[in-house]
Amino acid sequence: MGRGGIGGAVAAADMENSDSTRCFVRDVKRIVIKVGTAVVTGQNGRLAMGRLGALCEQVKELNFQGYEVILVTSGAVGVGRQRLKYRKLINSSFADLQNPQLDLDGKACAAVGQSGLMAIYDTLFSQLDVTSSQLLVTDRDFRDPSFGHQLRETVVSLLDLKVIPVFNENDAISTRKAPYEDSSGIFWDNDSLATLLAKELDADLLIMLSDVEGLFSGPPSDPQSKIIHTYINEKHGKLINFGEKSRVGRGGMQAKVAAAVSAASKGVPAVIASGFVVDSIIKVMRGEKIGTLFHNEANIWDCSKEVTTREMAAAAKDCSRHLQNLSSEERKKILLDIADALEANEDLIISENEADLAVAQDSGYEKSLVSRMTLKAGRITSLAGSIRAIADMEDPISHTVKKTEVAKDLVYEKMYCPLGVLLIIFESRPDALVQIAALAIRSGNGLLLKGGKEAMRSNTILHKVITGVIPDDVGKKLIGLVKSKDEIADLLKLDDVIDLVIPRGSNKLVSQIKAATKIPVLGHADGICHVYIDKSADMDMAKRIVLDAKVDYPAACNAMETLLVHKDLNKTEGLDDLLMELAKEGVVIYGGPIAHDTLKVPKVDSFHHEYSSMACTLEFVDDVQSAIDHINRYGSAHTDCIITTDKKSADMFLQQVDSAAVFHNASTRFCDGTRFGLGAEVGISTGRIHARGPVGVDGLLTTRCILRGSGQIVNGDKGVVYTHKDLPLQ
Repeated sequence: MGRGGIGGAVAAADMENSDSTRCFVRDVKRIVIKVGTAVVTGQNGRLAMGRLGALCEQVKELNFQGYEVILVTSGAVGVGRQRLKYRKLINSSFADLQNPQLDLDGKACAAVGQSGLMAIYDTLFSQLDVTSSQLLVTDRDFRDPSFGHQLRETVVSLLDLKVIPVFNENDAISTRKAPYEDSSGIFWDNDSLATLLAKELDADLLIMLSDVEGLFSGPPSDPQSKIIHTYINEKHGKLINFGEKSRVGRGGMQAKVAAAVSAASKGVPAVIASGFVVDSIIKVMRGEKIGTLFHNEANIWDCSKEVTTREMAAAAKDCSRHLQNLSSEERKKILLDIADALEANEDLIISENEADLAVAQDSGYEKSLVSRMTLKAGRITSLAGSIRAIADMEDPISHTVKKTEVAKDLVYEKMYCPLGVLLIIFESRPDALVQIAALAIRSGNGLLLKGGKEAMRSNTILHKVITGVIPDDVGKKLIGLVKSKDEIADLLKLDDVIDLVIPRGSNKLVSQIKAATKIPVLGHADGICHVYIDKSADMDMAKRIVLDAKVDYPAACNAMETLLVHKDLNKTEGLDDLLMELAKEGVVIYGGPIAHDTLKVPKVDSFHHEYSSMACTLEFVDDVQSAIDHINRYGSAHTDCIITTDKKSADMFLQQVDSAAVFHNASTRFCDGTRFGLGAEVGISTGRIHARGPVGVDGLLTTRCILRGSGQIVNGDKGVVYTHKDLPLQ
């Protein structure tokens, strides 16, 4: 083990998605990859050329980066059987076709299939400028003491020449009896062969590709089965319920687990992963948490996270139900107690925040990030005030929004109710934790919070202060604080417990979260906000609005990133004055094609760009329709503004700009839950489903249907007289 890591795209890749239990892959050099029959062949028994091509491309990439790759492939018998069936069919008489006998000798199938399978590998690798070699072995070979030494010499020579050794058990001359139920001997199938080779050839890692994502706690088809990311024999050995084996191959998952356990016990870590995922091997080598890991030190690791994250989410859901059972006044009191507790612990909170700030500054974090992290005395007071405002809001839970008489003495009601459990992932801003917690409590939701590591001490003390005043009959676990980045991947898989994910942070963070979960995601990936100055604009007003939209808080998602100006204002005194003021404030201006030519400013690379700093894009447009078209094409549907005294132009802009928030003569910085009177916000949504714009309490609710009857039945609608009459809500 540990011949040193390899440079290149895989090893040097950003390990942001990696798991702490997979860090050992950085030291891996020699890899044995075992490919199952279900991966090699399709449903019809023919070779799955797409999967084989993807496999060979991954092997090529590893080979070019300096990894030593050894391939163990199944599938020869399946390929041979398909070919022999075809030959037998075309050589059959009419009488034979009436009574088909398609039982074929397995050894004959292997003999025919081995050459065909290897020819395919050789062709695919040759297309990728990689040389492969075939090595057929039997159990009997390994009984010769000198065979192992000779095998190592041959393989090492091939690897030195960057040739890919492709192993397969030589089933055609194996002494085993068909249908390969004999599991005695040194190895008994290609899974155990892969384990044997991994040990004999001093491999650093064994990757076994199957037709499922990894090892599950039960049959993968069972919705209750959960993937086991790290196998611990003492913990999982007797608990796993294996389902039916694959449609092809010999031993199925049970054989792979036995082989992987054996490899790990001999010091070779093993990962069982899906061969149906195009880049699964590369992901394993990046240390990503895919498949099931078998490691000889797994029993001493803290591998309880799979249980912990589920328990944390389940506890939050359970506590939320207790919270919903409280009266409106009791929930209000919790919020008021939180506001008081924040003010009472202000010195402690600021002290912990200053410790985070010191580390951030020493680490060289950007000033904008440090600014977002900062909690000053006035900020704590402001947060407490926001919580009290949320407490004073009308109780949203069980609020009836519609009441209809369906038939006589049969009344339908639509009522608001909490979503359930929210997972909020945010960066840098500890004040967001307070706002989100308050909104969750007011809306009756359970909450899981994951803040940035740069604000860990601030988040921890705020979480402690808030949960400290939650009454025991609700439960402190109503709000869980996720401290490890490794746990995010587990949480994002809990679509049966967590009801909504809200990422607050960079474009990269939001995009990663959306790509990694089946749970609905509410948020926005970009904040490309526009201000358009129409030809009829009051330029003094325009100057105030533009300066505020850009300079007030450049890192905010509602800050102006693109300034569009009517072409008639080019080189006018009002625009020149505005541009001069922006320059005085330190704003760097980049121009679109027209602005670049006329104003001689640096040319922008793309209109779809979020600076999040003291910079913006400037471009001239022909008219309000051109501005609308530009925004709808290059914007992010966040917040856009028109500055004009022309009501017709304003109405046209407000109606046609397809964004979550559209303003007339007001700074984009007003797009904020607190400023809109929502008390606070969990984020801003640019989506079209459920909530859009700043999301406050109402965005954390859904509806349910209540039907109050007096014994009615449908019975084919016989005797039911539907009235469908709207009733007063009170």
